[in-house]
Amino acid sequence: MIHTLDLQFLDSTSTIAAFLVEAGDEYILVETGPHSTLPQLKKAMVQYGIELTDIKHVFLTHIHFDHAGAAWALAKHGATIHVHPQGKRHLQDPTRLYESARRIYQDKMEYLWGKMEGIAEEQLHICAHKEIIEVNGLKIKALHTPGHAVHHIAWRIGDAIMTGDVAGVRIKDELVVPPCPPPDIHVADWRRSLDILRAENADVFYLTHFGKVESTVQHLVDLERLLLDWANWIKPHAEADRPVQEVIPEFTAYVQGQLKTAGITDAADLERYEKANPSWMSVAGLMRYWKKIGLQQ
Repeated sequence: MIHTLDLQFLDSTSTIAAFLVEAGDEYILVETGPHSTLPQLKKAMVQYGIELTDIKHVFLTHIHFDHAGAAWALAKHGATIHVHPQGKRHLQDPTRLYESARRIYQDKMEYLWGKMEGIAEEQLHICAHKEIIEVNGLKIKALHTPGHAVHHIAWRIGDAIMTGDVAGVRIKDELVVPPCPPPDIHVADWRRSLDILRAENADVFYLTHFGKVESTVQHLVDLERLLLDWANWIKPHAEADRPVQEVIPEFTAYVQGQLKTAGITDAADLERYEKANPSWMSVAGLMRYWKKIGLQQ
């Protein structure tokens, strides 16, 4: 049984999720959300009669703050943290990761994401591609799925896959959009990762942003179409070497137009999409992709 926990990021529902998974008479956690939402995580777990100390295994899809920012707090309570090989060093010593983000978010850093502390090496388990981890009889399969981040893992549990960000952002079963923040966006790798998900032929996806998706085949078709659409929209601006700040308002308007065309007109829902997947991040990520990778090929 998989339970979706709404972490109510910035007081918004259906924006960031963590997933509580029953493993026999135990529970595991997939994603932790940011440290700023730890109180909401604790509150959501209470309804199942458990506390942070009851979680012995945490599976992270990747180390971005909205997915892994509270992992250290679970580790403090004794949990083993399962992570991609390229994510380990940043969880052991998050100083560089945190300070890099602080330069972007400045005085809003702690308000948005909370704190981040290091995790002892012995509590970090590096997971190989297609490795099977068994917890109390429950088998969890690691799928290395780069494209959104080089340190991305999707986790297969039974007929479901916890997709992190590789299967996009989809609020209230509406339009699926690709989160493309710097520095790791790689369109070709992402498309190959979508093929990995297709090959799994899973019945259900669980998106961190946000929730359960049952039309998995069409979902991936729609996501790939929009990933290419966004990348191709950004490409001429990268070729012209336009400043990112100049492109952001134009791209934001473009994305808002796509959302509204898809029938997403409620202001609160538009805000949820922007909180889960800020447009400025995708401009920065895709501009970097084209300049550093795409235009060199």
